[in-house]
Amino acid sequence: MASDQPSEPAAAQPGERPPDAAFTTSGGQPGEPPPDVAVEPRDPLPDADRERAPEPPRDTRDPNVRDAPEGERGPGDASARQAPTARDEDLIVAMHGVSHRFDRHEVLSGIELTVPRGTILGLIGPSGAGKTTTIRLLTGAIEPSRGEVSVMGRAPKRFRRSDREQIGYMPQSFTLYEDLTAGENIDFVASLFGMLWRRRRQRVREVLKLVDLWHVRGRQAGRLSGGMQRRLELACALVHQPELIILDEPTAGIDPLLRGSIWDELHRLRDAGRTLLVTTQHISEADECDTVAMIVEGRIIALAPPNELRRLATDGDLLDIETSAVFDGADLNGFRGVRSITQDGPRHLRVVVADAGSSLPGIVEKIKASGVDVISAREQRLSFDDIFAILVDRYETQRRAERAEATDSQGRGGKRDGSAEAAA
Repeated sequence: MASDQPSEPAAAQPGERPPDAAFTTSGGQPGEPPPDVAVEPRDPLPDADRERAPEPPRDTRDPNVRDAPEGERGPGDASARQAPTARDEDLIVAMHGVSHRFDRHEVLSGIELTVPRGTILGLIGPSGAGKTTTIRLLTGAIEPSRGEVSVMGRAPKRFRRSDREQIGYMPQSFTLYEDLTAGENIDFVASLFGMLWRRRRQRVREVLKLVDLWHVRGRQAGRLSGGMQRRLELACALVHQPELIILDEPTAGIDPLLRGSIWDELHRLRDAGRTLLVTTQHISEADECDTVAMIVEGRIIALAPPNELRRLATDGDLLDIETSAVFDGADLNGFRGVRSITQDGPRHLRVVVADAGSSLPGIVEKIKASGVDVISAREQRLSFDDIFAILVDRYETQRRAERAEATDSQGRGGKRDGSAEAAA
């Protein structure tokens, strides 16, 4: 009969070096953990506090990483060899002209993206749009085919251990130790970052309560539901309080109520000066971000704060007006601030204006002056599902036009070549 006790494949015996881990992926993937960290393999939350003897000062530099001599550095190493200028110090992430190919398929094309310190960037797009590839470029898992990537002033391929310790990463796939309990998984990840026992115990408790897993802290990770496993991975990404937090689909499979509490915590981290990059397929979560990057087919089609995206989709503010009798919306053409009018019915119209606050009273007065009463008039806020659909449709229309123009150009070129050959 199989034992209920975890087999502890990853926990090291006291005094032994634990397996390597990359960033905060709690599965102990290959990486560069602090040296000589002892991990208590059982019961991360005993009732009695245990003191550890003070440790001697350690050299936090990675002996396996060195700066390349100036003559050996390639042109793509500019972010690694130069300290950030005063203007760039607040940029945690910078991507310039970044493209990436898998074999002959280009999955990212010409990405231009900057993320200032203390903000939440939402990377939103359908499955296969290039969100996870962007994350892998930022963590150094892959290198760009073209362009430059800088994270906290350094190219990811030249990260040192101290750089990695400033990054919390929650991957899209499940990477935890299934035989360890929820509490042990978080405790193990915290130990890889050199957190001493008392502080570790406190943070394990805090993040377990944050993601509502305190009541299952003693349950093996492999026996948790899919949603619980996602929440456990999120806790592991937050346990060491990193400077940059990269979350790949953090709310996938999580119920709406708990999703709201997680976003509350992400806002708190932002307000404390942390920088967050969040990918999601939940378009409605765009409102939770400071800036939204909409990505489709490996291209960023829109990059702006949420309210600016609304204006970008409609070319202004959208007014929804219902009248008591038939009214011809064409009568509003040329009125101050009116950009476009859509007549949805004889008594209903939508008007796009430059500014809703200044235009709405005048439009209502003009309709009343024609002898028609206004039943309702309000500014309409499109849902982000609508905004995304509008922007994607606009992008696809533009792409079709570009391809048609390219085809016509090639056809005209072929005709000219044929005419020249016939003349010869």
